[in-house]
Amino acid sequence: MRLVIIGGGPAGNTAATVAATLGAEVTVVERDVIGGAANLWDCIPSKAMIATGGELSELTRAGTMGLEAEGRLDVAALRARVAAIEARLHQSVVGLLESQGARMLQGRGRLKGPHEVVVETADGLVELDADTILLATGSRPRIPEWAEIDHDRVLTTRDAYPPPTIPEHLCVIGSGVTGVEFTHMFSALGSEVTLVVSRQQVLPRKDPEVAAVLEDEFLRRGVHLLKGARAKGIERTDEGATVHCDDARQVEAGHVLLCVGSVPNSEELGLDEAGVEVADDGTVPINHHCQSNVAHIYAAGDLSGRLPLSSVAAMQGRKIAEHLMGLHTLEHRHLDYDKAASAIFTEPEIADVGIAEAEAFAEGRKIRVTKVPFAASAAALIQGDPRGFIKVISDPATGVVLGGSIVGRHAAELISVIAVAVTNGLKVGDISDSLFVHPSMSESLADAAW
Repeated sequence: MRLVIIGGGPAGNTAATVAATLGAEVTVVERDVIGGAANLWDCIPSKAMIATGGELSELTRAGTMGLEAEGRLDVAALRARVAAIEARLHQSVVGLLESQGARMLQGRGRLKGPHEVVVETADGLVELDADTILLATGSRPRIPEWAEIDHDRVLTTRDAYPPPTIPEHLCVIGSGVTGVEFTHMFSALGSEVTLVVSRQQVLPRKDPEVAAVLEDEFLRRGVHLLKGARAKGIERTDEGATVHCDDARQVEAGHVLLCVGSVPNSEELGLDEAGVEVADDGTVPINHHCQSNVAHIYAAGDLSGRLPLSSVAAMQGRKIAEHLMGLHTLEHRHLDYDKAASAIFTEPEIADVGIAEAEAFAEGRKIRVTKVPFAASAAALIQGDPRGFIKVISDPATGVVLGGSIVGRHAAELISVIAVAVTNGLKVGDISDSLFVHPSMSESLADAAW
Protein backbone atom coordinates (compact mmCIF):
# COMPACT_ATOMS: atom_id res chain seq x y z
CA MET A 1 0.00 0.00 0.00
CA ARG A 2 1.55 3.29 -1.15
CA LEU A 3 0.18 6.17 0.89
CA VAL A 4 1.01 9.79 0.07
CA ILE A 5 0.03 12.40 2.63
CA ILE A 6 -0.04 16.10 1.78
CA GLY A 7 0.30 17.93 5.08
CA GLY A 8 2.33 16.90 8.11
CA GLY A 9 0.13 18.28 10.89
CA PRO A 10 -1.70 16.28 13.57
CA ALA A 11 -3.85 14.42 11.02
CA GLY A 12 -1.04 13.76 8.57
CA ASN A 13 1.70 12.69 10.95
CA THR A 14 -0.64 10.49 13.00
CA ALA A 15 -1.94 8.77 9.86
CA ALA A 16 1.65 8.33 8.66
CA THR A 17 2.82 6.78 11.92
CA VAL A 18 -0.09 4.36 12.23
CA ALA A 19 -0.09 3.38 8.54
CA ALA A 20 3.68 2.81 8.52
CA THR A 21 3.38 0.68 11.66
CA LEU A 22 0.77 -1.42 9.86
CA GLY A 23 3.07 -1.94 6.85
CA ALA A 24 2.23 0.86 4.41
CA GLU A 25 4.85 2.62 2.30
CA VAL A 26 4.33 6.21 3.47
CA THR A 27 5.46 9.54 2.06
CA VAL A 28 4.64 12.77 3.90
CA VAL A 29 4.75 16.01 1.91
CA GLU A 30 4.95 19.21 3.98
CA ARG A 31 5.57 22.75 2.74
CA ASP A 32 6.16 24.36 6.15
CA VAL A 33 7.01 22.33 9.23
CA ILE A 34 6.42 18.69 10.15
CA GLY A 35 4.07 18.75 13.12
CA GLY A 36 1.74 21.25 11.48
CA ALA A 37 1.94 24.98 10.96
CA ALA A 38 -1.38 25.54 12.71
CA ASN A 39 -0.31 23.35 15.61
CA LEU A 40 3.29 24.51 16.06
CA TRP A 41 2.72 28.11 14.96
CA ASP A 42 -0.69 28.66 16.50
CA CYS A 43 -1.80 26.23 19.18
CA ILE A 44 1.46 25.40 20.95
CA PRO A 45 2.97 28.94 21.06
CA SER A 46 -0.26 30.48 22.31
CA LYS A 47 -0.57 27.91 25.09
CA ALA A 48 3.07 28.46 26.05
CA MET A 49 2.47 32.21 26.31
CA ILE A 50 -0.75 31.62 28.24
CA ALA A 51 1.21 29.47 30.68
CA THR A 52 3.66 32.34 31.22
CA GLY A 53 0.76 34.73 31.76
CA GLY A 54 -0.70 32.25 34.21
CA GLU A 55 2.49 32.25 36.25
CA LEU A 56 2.36 36.05 36.38
CA SER A 57 -1.23 35.85 37.59
CA GLU A 58 -0.18 33.40 40.28
CA LEU A 59 2.37 35.91 41.49
CA THR A 60 -0.30 38.60 41.79
CA ARG A 61 -2.24 36.25 44.06
CA ALA A 62 0.82 35.34 46.12
CA GLY A 63 -0.30 37.58 48.98
CA THR A 64 -3.43 35.48 49.46
CA MET A 65 -1.22 32.41 49.88
CA GLY A 66 0.94 33.98 52.58
CA LEU A 67 3.77 34.90 50.23
CA GLU A 68 5.51 38.01 49.00
CA ALA A 69 6.49 37.89 45.35
CA GLU A 70 6.84 40.01 42.26
CA GLY A 71 7.25 39.09 38.61
CA ARG A 72 8.68 40.89 35.60
CA LEU A 73 8.18 39.76 32.02
CA ASP A 74 11.32 39.05 29.95
CA VAL A 75 10.05 39.12 26.35
CA ALA A 76 13.31 37.78 24.89
CA ALA A 77 13.27 34.84 27.28
CA LEU A 78 9.60 34.21 26.45
CA ARG A 79 10.38 34.14 22.73
CA ALA A 80 13.24 31.72 23.35
CA ARG A 81 10.99 29.50 25.46
CA VAL A 82 8.32 29.37 22.75
CA ALA A 83 10.93 28.58 20.08
CA ALA A 84 12.46 25.82 22.21
CA ILE A 85 9.08 24.16 22.76
CA GLU A 86 8.28 24.31 19.03
CA ALA A 87 11.68 22.83 18.14
CA ARG A 88 11.37 20.02 20.69
CA LEU A 89 7.91 19.02 19.46
CA HIS A 90 9.00 19.23 15.81
CA GLN A 91 11.99 16.99 16.50
CA SER A 92 9.75 14.55 18.37
CA VAL A 93 7.34 14.19 15.44
CA VAL A 94 10.15 13.88 12.88
CA GLY A 95 11.94 11.30 15.01
CA LEU A 96 8.79 9.21 15.33
CA LEU A 97 8.15 9.27 11.58
CA GLU A 98 11.77 8.36 10.85
CA SER A 99 11.63 5.48 13.31
CA GLN A 100 8.65 4.04 11.41
CA GLY A 101 10.39 4.36 8.04
CA ALA A 102 8.17 7.12 6.66
CA ARG A 103 9.65 9.26 3.90
CA MET A 104 9.41 13.04 4.30
CA LEU A 105 9.52 15.53 1.44
CA GLN A 106 9.81 19.28 2.00
CA GLY A 107 7.79 21.06 -0.64
CA ARG A 108 4.39 22.02 -1.98
CA GLY A 109 2.31 19.04 -3.05
CA ARG A 110 -0.67 18.91 -5.40
CA LEU A 111 -2.71 16.27 -7.18
CA LYS A 112 -1.89 15.64 -10.81
CA GLY A 113 -4.56 12.95 -11.11
CA PRO A 114 -6.45 10.46 -8.96
CA HIS A 115 -3.27 8.50 -8.16
CA GLU A 116 -0.51 11.03 -8.84
CA VAL A 117 1.04 13.69 -6.63
CA VAL A 118 3.54 16.29 -7.81
CA VAL A 119 5.79 17.97 -5.26
CA GLU A 120 7.60 21.25 -5.88
CA THR A 121 10.81 20.96 -3.86
CA ALA A 122 13.89 23.16 -3.68
CA ASP A 123 15.61 20.70 -6.02
CA GLY A 124 12.81 20.54 -8.58
CA LEU A 125 9.67 18.53 -9.22
CA VAL A 126 9.17 15.11 -7.68
CA GLU A 127 6.35 12.88 -8.96
CA LEU A 128 4.79 10.26 -6.71
CA ASP A 129 2.43 7.42 -7.53
CA ALA A 130 -0.05 6.51 -4.80
CA ASP A 131 -2.61 3.85 -4.06
CA THR A 132 -4.16 6.10 -1.43
CA ILE A 133 -3.87 9.85 -0.77
CA LEU A 134 -4.60 11.83 2.36
CA LEU A 135 -5.15 15.57 2.11
CA ALA A 136 -4.43 17.31 5.42
CA THR A 137 -3.30 20.78 4.42
CA GLY A 138 -4.77 22.70 7.36
CA SER A 139 -5.92 26.29 7.31
CA ARG A 140 -4.75 29.87 7.68
CA PRO A 141 -6.15 32.95 9.45
CA ARG A 142 -9.10 34.53 7.67
CA ILE A 143 -8.54 38.13 6.62
CA PRO A 144 -11.73 40.10 5.80
CA GLU A 145 -11.75 42.42 2.81
CA TRP A 146 -11.93 45.46 5.09
CA ALA A 147 -8.73 44.55 6.95
CA GLU A 148 -5.29 45.36 5.57
CA ILE A 149 -2.63 43.40 7.44
CA ASP A 150 0.79 45.05 7.76
CA HIS A 151 2.23 42.56 10.30
CA ASP A 152 3.41 45.54 12.34
CA ARG A 153 0.43 47.29 13.89
CA VAL A 154 -2.35 45.24 12.31
CA LEU A 155 -1.73 41.58 13.02
CA THR A 156 -3.03 38.10 12.38
CA THR A 157 -2.69 35.50 15.10
CA ARG A 158 0.52 34.20 13.55
CA ASP A 159 2.20 37.57 14.11
CA ALA A 160 1.62 37.38 17.83
CA TYR A 161 3.76 34.55 19.23
CA PRO A 162 4.85 36.88 20.68
CA PRO A 163 5.32 40.19 18.82
CA PRO A 164 8.71 41.94 19.28
CA THR A 165 7.21 43.99 22.12
CA ILE A 166 4.14 43.43 24.24
CA PRO A 167 1.50 45.97 23.06
CA GLU A 168 0.59 48.74 25.47
CA HIS A 169 -2.98 48.75 24.13
CA LEU A 170 -4.27 45.92 21.97
CA CYS A 171 -7.64 45.77 20.24
CA VAL A 172 -8.75 42.18 19.63
CA ILE A 173 -11.41 41.69 16.94
CA GLY A 174 -13.38 38.50 17.44
CA SER A 175 -14.70 37.01 20.68
CA GLY A 176 -14.69 33.33 19.78
CA VAL A 177 -12.24 30.84 21.25
CA THR A 178 -9.14 32.37 19.66
CA GLY A 179 -10.17 35.92 20.49
CA VAL A 180 -10.79 35.28 24.19
CA GLU A 181 -7.56 33.29 24.53
CA PHE A 182 -5.55 36.18 23.10
CA THR A 183 -7.48 38.67 25.24
CA HIS A 184 -6.62 36.66 28.32
CA MET A 185 -3.03 36.12 27.26
CA PHE A 186 -2.12 39.73 26.54
CA SER A 187 -4.02 41.13 29.52
CA ALA A 188 -2.08 38.68 31.71
CA LEU A 189 1.17 39.85 30.12
CA GLY A 190 0.40 43.47 30.98
CA SER A 191 -1.38 44.89 27.93
CA GLU A 192 -4.47 47.04 28.08
CA VAL A 193 -6.95 45.10 25.94
CA THR A 194 -10.18 46.06 24.20
CA LEU A 195 -12.23 43.15 22.89
CA VAL A 196 -14.70 43.84 20.08
CA VAL A 197 -17.68 41.53 20.67
CA SER A 198 -20.12 41.36 17.76
CA ARG A 199 -22.83 39.69 19.90
CA GLN A 200 -24.04 40.39 23.43
CA GLN A 201 -21.71 37.86 25.07
CA VAL A 202 -18.23 36.54 24.49
CA LEU A 203 -18.10 32.96 23.22
CA PRO A 204 -21.52 33.23 21.55
CA ARG A 205 -21.74 29.48 20.94
CA LYS A 206 -21.03 28.54 24.55
CA ASP A 207 -23.18 28.20 27.65
CA PRO A 208 -24.19 31.74 28.81
CA GLU A 209 -23.23 30.85 32.40
CA VAL A 210 -19.78 29.86 31.20
CA ALA A 211 -19.40 33.07 29.20
CA ALA A 212 -20.54 35.14 32.19
CA VAL A 213 -17.74 33.80 34.40
CA LEU A 214 -15.15 34.69 31.76
CA GLU A 215 -16.64 38.16 31.20
CA ASP A 216 -16.50 38.86 34.95
CA GLU A 217 -12.84 37.85 34.99
CA PHE A 218 -12.07 40.06 31.99
CA LEU A 219 -13.74 43.05 33.65
CA ARG A 220 -11.83 42.37 36.86
CA ARG A 221 -8.60 42.47 34.86
CA GLY A 222 -9.57 45.78 33.26
CA VAL A 223 -10.42 44.43 29.80
CA HIS A 224 -12.77 46.72 27.85
CA LEU A 225 -15.66 44.78 26.31
CA LEU A 226 -17.24 46.49 23.30
CA LYS A 227 -20.44 44.46 22.96
CA GLY A 228 -22.79 44.49 20.01
CA ALA A 229 -20.12 46.03 17.81
CA ARG A 230 -19.04 44.58 14.49
CA ALA A 231 -15.74 45.80 13.06
CA LYS A 232 -15.97 47.07 9.50
CA GLY A 233 -12.63 48.79 8.91
CA ILE A 234 -9.13 49.42 10.26
CA GLU A 235 -7.27 52.69 9.70
CA ARG A 236 -3.55 52.98 10.31
CA THR A 237 -2.49 56.00 12.36
CA ASP A 238 0.85 57.47 13.38
CA GLU A 239 0.67 55.79 16.76
CA GLY A 240 -1.14 52.57 15.87
CA ALA A 241 -4.52 51.89 14.34
CA THR A 242 -8.18 52.78 14.69
CA VAL A 243 -10.90 50.14 14.45
CA HIS A 244 -14.20 51.40 13.03
CA CYS A 245 -17.40 49.55 13.96
CA ASP A 246 -20.72 49.42 12.16
CA ASP A 247 -22.49 51.32 14.97
CA ALA A 248 -20.13 54.32 14.62
CA ARG A 249 -18.10 53.36 17.68
CA GLN A 250 -14.36 53.17 17.24
CA VAL A 251 -11.32 51.96 19.15
CA GLU A 252 -7.91 53.59 19.04
CA ALA A 253 -5.11 51.21 19.95
CA GLY A 254 -1.41 50.67 19.46
CA HIS A 255 -2.01 47.30 17.84
CA VAL A 256 -4.97 45.42 16.35
CA LEU A 257 -5.23 41.63 16.32
CA LEU A 258 -7.65 39.82 13.99
CA CYS A 259 -9.24 36.65 15.40
CA VAL A 260 -12.09 36.10 12.96
CA GLY A 261 -11.76 32.48 11.95
CA SER A 262 -9.75 30.52 9.43
CA VAL A 263 -9.77 29.49 5.76
CA PRO A 264 -8.94 25.94 4.59
CA ASN A 265 -5.84 25.55 2.44
CA SER A 266 -7.56 23.95 -0.54
CA GLU A 267 -6.36 26.21 -3.36
CA GLU A 268 -3.79 24.93 -5.83
CA LEU A 269 -4.17 21.37 -4.55
CA GLY A 270 -5.26 20.02 -7.91
CA LEU A 271 -8.58 18.84 -6.55
CA ASP A 272 -10.33 19.33 -9.88
CA GLU A 273 -7.71 17.22 -11.69
CA ALA A 274 -8.41 14.34 -9.31
CA GLY A 275 -12.19 14.79 -9.41
CA VAL A 276 -12.45 15.68 -5.72
CA GLU A 277 -15.53 17.68 -4.77
CA VAL A 278 -15.04 20.95 -2.88
CA ALA A 279 -17.69 22.77 -0.83
CA ASP A 280 -18.39 26.49 -1.23
CA ASP A 281 -16.35 27.25 1.89
CA GLY A 282 -13.28 25.51 0.47
CA THR A 283 -13.53 22.35 2.57
CA VAL A 284 -13.60 18.80 1.21
CA PRO A 285 -16.81 16.94 2.19
CA ILE A 286 -16.10 13.54 3.77
CA ASN A 287 -18.03 10.48 4.92
CA HIS A 288 -17.70 8.70 8.27
CA HIS A 289 -14.41 7.12 7.09
CA CYS A 290 -13.06 10.57 6.12
CA GLN A 291 -13.21 9.61 2.43
CA SER A 292 -13.94 12.25 -0.18
CA ASN A 293 -16.20 11.47 -3.14
CA VAL A 294 -13.12 9.74 -4.60
CA ALA A 295 -12.91 6.67 -2.37
CA HIS A 296 -9.11 6.37 -2.18
CA ILE A 297 -8.62 10.10 -1.45
CA TYR A 298 -9.20 11.04 2.16
CA ALA A 299 -9.36 14.48 3.83
CA ALA A 300 -8.77 15.34 7.48
CA GLY A 301 -8.16 18.20 9.84
CA ASP A 302 -9.34 21.70 9.02
CA LEU A 303 -9.64 20.79 5.33
CA SER A 304 -12.41 18.31 6.17
CA GLY A 305 -14.65 21.01 7.60
CA ARG A 306 -15.20 19.14 10.87
CA LEU A 307 -14.27 20.40 14.32
CA PRO A 308 -11.06 22.46 14.01
CA LEU A 309 -9.29 20.74 16.90
CA SER A 310 -5.86 19.10 16.86
CA SER A 311 -7.26 16.20 18.87
CA VAL A 312 -9.97 15.60 16.26
CA ALA A 313 -7.46 15.83 13.41
CA ALA A 314 -5.14 13.30 15.07
CA MET A 315 -8.02 10.88 15.67
CA GLN A 316 -9.12 11.28 12.05
CA GLY A 317 -5.57 10.42 11.00
CA ARG A 318 -5.57 7.27 13.11
CA LYS A 319 -8.99 6.15 11.85
CA ILE A 320 -7.97 6.81 8.23
CA ALA A 321 -4.81 4.73 8.56
CA GLU A 322 -6.74 1.84 10.12
CA HIS A 323 -9.43 2.02 7.43
CA LEU A 324 -7.13 2.13 4.43
CA MET A 325 -5.11 -0.77 5.87
CA GLY A 326 -8.28 -2.87 6.11
CA LEU A 327 -8.83 -2.90 9.87
CA HIS A 328 -12.35 -1.47 9.66
CA THR A 329 -13.97 -4.20 7.62
CA LEU A 330 -15.93 -5.32 10.71
CA GLU A 331 -18.11 -3.40 13.16
CA HIS A 332 -16.20 -0.58 14.82
CA ARG A 333 -16.76 2.79 16.43
CA HIS A 334 -16.86 5.68 13.98
CA LEU A 335 -15.82 9.15 14.96
CA ASP A 336 -18.65 11.02 16.69
CA TYR A 337 -17.77 14.68 16.42
CA ASP A 338 -20.61 15.63 18.76
CA LYS A 339 -18.75 13.88 21.57
CA ALA A 340 -15.41 15.63 21.18
CA ALA A 341 -14.15 17.44 24.25
CA SER A 342 -12.78 20.95 23.79
CA ALA A 343 -11.08 23.48 26.02
CA ILE A 344 -10.39 27.19 26.07
CA PHE A 345 -7.18 28.13 27.85
CA THR A 346 -8.26 31.34 29.49
CA GLU A 347 -8.16 32.03 33.21
CA PRO A 348 -10.24 30.39 34.48
CA GLU A 349 -10.05 27.55 31.99
CA ILE A 350 -13.20 26.48 30.16
CA ALA A 351 -13.97 23.00 28.87
CA ASP A 352 -17.06 21.20 27.59
CA VAL A 353 -18.20 18.05 25.89
CA GLY A 354 -21.43 16.66 24.47
CA ILE A 355 -24.76 18.44 24.46
CA ALA A 356 -25.00 21.93 25.96
CA GLU A 357 -27.81 23.05 28.25
CA ALA A 358 -28.99 25.86 25.97
CA GLU A 359 -28.85 23.54 22.95
CA ALA A 360 -31.00 20.93 24.70
CA PHE A 361 -33.63 23.48 25.72
CA ALA A 362 -33.70 24.91 22.18
CA GLU A 363 -34.45 21.42 20.88
CA GLY A 364 -37.14 20.88 23.52
CA ARG A 365 -35.16 17.97 24.93
CA LYS A 366 -35.70 16.91 28.52
CA ILE A 367 -32.49 16.92 30.50
CA ARG A 368 -31.30 16.89 34.09
CA VAL A 369 -28.75 19.57 34.98
CA THR A 370 -26.66 19.40 38.14
CA LYS A 371 -24.14 22.08 39.04
CA VAL A 372 -21.52 22.36 41.80
CA PRO A 373 -19.44 25.52 42.37
CA PHE A 374 -15.73 25.20 43.08
CA ALA A 375 -16.31 27.56 45.99
CA ALA A 376 -17.47 24.42 47.84
CA SER A 377 -14.26 22.52 46.96
CA ALA A 378 -11.58 22.16 49.64
CA ALA A 379 -8.91 21.75 46.94
CA ALA A 380 -9.97 24.95 45.16
CA LEU A 381 -9.85 26.88 48.43
CA ILE A 382 -6.43 25.41 49.26
CA GLN A 383 -5.13 26.45 45.85
CA GLY A 384 -6.58 29.93 46.32
CA ASP A 385 -8.75 29.80 43.22
CA PRO A 386 -12.42 28.92 43.86
CA ARG A 387 -13.75 30.44 40.63
CA GLY A 388 -16.12 28.51 38.39
CA PHE A 389 -18.18 25.37 38.54
CA ILE A 390 -18.84 21.89 37.14
CA LYS A 391 -22.11 21.27 35.32
CA VAL A 392 -23.23 17.77 34.33
CA ILE A 393 -26.08 17.15 31.88
CA SER A 394 -27.82 13.79 31.85
CA ASP A 395 -30.93 12.02 30.65
CA PRO A 396 -33.51 12.21 33.48
CA ALA A 397 -35.02 8.85 32.56
CA THR A 398 -31.89 6.74 32.17
CA GLY A 399 -29.19 8.70 34.00
CA VAL A 400 -26.90 8.50 30.96
CA VAL A 401 -24.41 11.38 30.85
CA LEU A 402 -25.08 13.56 27.79
CA GLY A 403 -22.58 16.35 28.33
CA GLY A 404 -21.02 18.78 30.70
CA SER A 405 -19.24 22.09 31.15
CA ILE A 406 -16.42 23.04 33.50
CA VAL A 407 -15.13 26.49 34.31
CA GLY A 408 -12.19 26.69 36.66
CA ARG A 409 -8.68 25.55 37.39
CA HIS A 410 -7.61 22.41 35.46
CA ALA A 411 -10.90 22.33 33.50
CA ALA A 412 -9.11 20.95 30.43
CA GLU A 413 -7.94 17.95 32.45
CA LEU A 414 -11.13 17.40 34.45
CA ILE A 415 -13.39 17.35 31.38
CA SER A 416 -11.80 14.06 30.32
CA VAL A 417 -13.84 12.20 32.95
CA ILE A 418 -17.10 13.53 31.53
CA ALA A 419 -15.83 12.92 27.98
CA VAL A 420 -15.23 9.24 28.74
CA ALA A 421 -18.72 9.01 30.22
CA VAL A 422 -20.33 10.67 27.18
CA THR A 423 -18.40 8.54 24.69
CA ASN A 424 -19.16 5.27 26.43
CA GLY A 425 -22.75 5.92 27.49
CA LEU A 426 -21.95 5.83 31.20
CA LYS A 427 -24.46 6.95 33.80
CA VAL A 428 -24.15 9.66 36.42
CA GLY A 429 -23.92 6.93 39.03
CA ASP A 430 -20.75 5.62 37.40
CA ILE A 431 -19.13 8.96 38.20
CA SER A 432 -20.71 9.66 41.58
CA ASP A 433 -19.86 6.16 42.85
CA SER A 434 -16.19 6.54 41.91
CA LEU A 435 -13.70 7.17 44.70
CA PHE A 436 -11.69 10.27 43.83
CA VAL A 437 -8.67 11.65 45.67
CA HIS A 438 -9.29 13.97 48.61
CA PRO A 439 -8.63 16.83 48.57
CA SER A 440 -8.77 17.30 44.81
CA MET A 441 -10.65 19.28 42.20
CA SER A 442 -11.94 16.01 40.77
CA GLU A 443 -14.08 15.41 43.85
CA SER A 444 -16.47 18.00 42.49
CA LEU A 445 -17.14 15.72 39.52
CA ALA A 446 -18.69 13.14 41.83
CA ASP A 447 -20.71 15.84 43.61
CA ALA A 448 -21.98 17.25 40.31
CA ALA A 449 -22.97 13.80 39.05
CA TRP A 450 -24.80 12.78 42.22
